[in-house]
Amino acid sequence: MRIRLADHAELPALQDIERAAGAPFRDLGMPEIADDEPPGLDVLERYRTAGRCWVAADERDLPVAYLVAEPVDGALHIEQVSVHPRAARRGVGRALLAHAADRAREEGLTALTLTTFTEVPWNAPYYARLGFLPLSEPDLTPGLRAIRTTEAEHGLDRWPRVCMRVPL
Repeated sequence: MRIRLADHAELPALQDIERAAGAPFRDLGMPEIADDEPPGLDVLERYRTAGRCWVAADERDLPVAYLVAEPVDGALHIEQVSVHPRAARRGVGRALLAHAADRAREEGLTALTLTTFTEVPWNAPYYARLGFLPLSEPDLTPGLRAIRTTEAEHGLDRWPRVCMRVPL
């Protein structure tokens, strides 16, 4: 597996990965998450042109997972990380996060942050195993508060969510 920047032509494949990765949410009683449309091609292209849309590519150099991120208040905020179910449980997500951490360090950023569901086994519990710690409301930066507000406006707070951070 190789981590690299996404190519423009691969962006529709990233949307397919997102849809496949979202399907298991249906079994948790979260059909709205399973049916949520992935980021638009224009959004993915914005991350790609900023150099913050990475893919994990298989032996044929085809994406099996992706991660998009952007700087928020001195940290690299993981906006989305999705692994196709056929590549799950092989360390692909961990490798993408490690790559993002390396890029963040190169940019002088001090942490990785993300928001996630607390009760989904492959969300908050997984990130906690990787060293991410939950942030309480008073510890949220202005940028993270804005992200959480946007998430709430999109209905994501229907299920418990948390901001998490790992220092670099």
